[in-house]
Amino acid sequence: MDLLPLWGLFSSGFIASTLLPGGSELLLLYLLEQAQHPVWLLVLTAGAGNSLGGLVTWGMGYWLGRRFPSRPLKPRQQQALNWLQRHGSPVLLLSWLPLIGDPLCLISGWLRQPFWLCALMIVAGKLGRYLLLSWAYLGL
Repeated sequence: MDLLPLWGLFSSGFIASTLLPGGSELLLLYLLEQAQHPVWLLVLTAGAGNSLGGLVTWGMGYWLGRRFPSRPLKPRQQQALNWLQRHGSPVLLLSWLPLIGDPLCLISGWLRQPFWLCALMIVAGKLGRYLLLSWAYLGL
């Protein structure tokens, strides 16, 4: 089994989830079409990379919160902050969403929300996205 595509998928998922743009979904769809790896392995690989990226973003927020506790936030970040304070860690189930998912992870870390609960929500949300995408693409 060729591991290079899996490392590429993992890396793409990681990069796409650390405040940098990325296209892990397109790479997943391409690899699903190639059918050289089991679907479950592709979904887990993409989910692991993307989840790890979300956790790194949470950690960056935690560090920023300690380093710059009173730093003013941008309007989008303030919206995410208000939403997270109102609804708590379960909001991180939406961490897979474009544009708002990464700031949700960052602000959650900045608020010092419980790591393990945040990790569970981030993994569930991001893995769920890849499962749903694979299911829709393959018509399973």
